Order: sequence, then structure tokens, then C-alpha cells
Amino acid sequence: MRLHLCAVGRLRAGPERVLVDDYLDRLGKTGRPLGLGPAEEHEVEDKRGGGMVAEGQLLARAVPAGAAICVLDERGRQMTSPEFAEALAGWRDAGRQDAAFVIGGADGIDPALRSRADLAISFGRMVWPHMLVRVMLAEQLYRAATILAGSPYHRV
Repeated sequence: MRLHLCAVGRLRAGPERVLVDDYLDRLGKTGRPLGLGPAEEHEVEDKRGGGMVAEGQLLARAVPAGAAICVLDERGRQMTSPEFAEALAGWRDAGRQDAAFVIGGADGIDPALRSRADLAISFGRMVWPHMLVRVMLAEQLYRAATILAGSPYHRV
């Protein structure tokens, strides 16, 4: 199952870029034998200032047809890492070819796109900058692969 990180904004050179690249590289090595990956980033920018609706339309176009959609939203479900790994494995085992993880901009995710999601998750009740959310998502995708592989990376 191919994984797609669909996010508003460009992640430029810097510590966040280094971390995302590192975790996605690790995910590729660990996840491929499990049928997870590769992971691809899709960055969108609304240069016309259309706000959440325009960003939602750009994000929706970045999501592959038929993909399982997971939105990262402060109102989403808080999951444990093993529960997240289980959700990924469930999509994969159900024959989904793609899973898209959607990170909105400063105003969040357009309700029209959010309503299409198979899953909405939150990394806690606090609001996080989208660049850090991308790092945390990349790490959790890698962690999910290690959990499914039985690796000792994840400890309880």
C-alpha cells in the first residue's frame, strides 16, 4: 500500500526536513517487506488566498483515487501507536492500494474533505504547527511499520 503525505505548505531545508526524510527513509526500508510504502509527499500551496476551502480543493486533488483518507485534525481520535499500526494494516489487508494522510493549513481542513475521511486522528488536544505534525506523522508511520514487523523500536 502506497502512503501519501498530503500537506499544505512547503517543508524547506532545516531540521524538520531532515527528520521527515530520515523517518520516511526508515519507513521505506522497514515497510516495503510488509506491503507498506513507499511514502510520497504532496505539498500544496494556495497562492490566491482562498483559505481553507481552496486548500481543501488542492489537498483533495493530491489524494489518489480510491485511497483511504486519514485527516490530522485536533478534533480527531487520539490513538495509541499500536492502534494506528492496526488501522494501517487493516487498510492494507483490505486491499487498499493507497492511504493518504492529510495535514491542513493554519485554519485546519475544509469540512468537505474532512467528511470524506476514513479516519480522523489527533496528536493530542494541543494545536501543533503543520511542519511538526509532518515530522510526528512520518515518525508514527515508521513506528507503525516497526510494530507490524515485530521490531523492538516500539516499547510499551
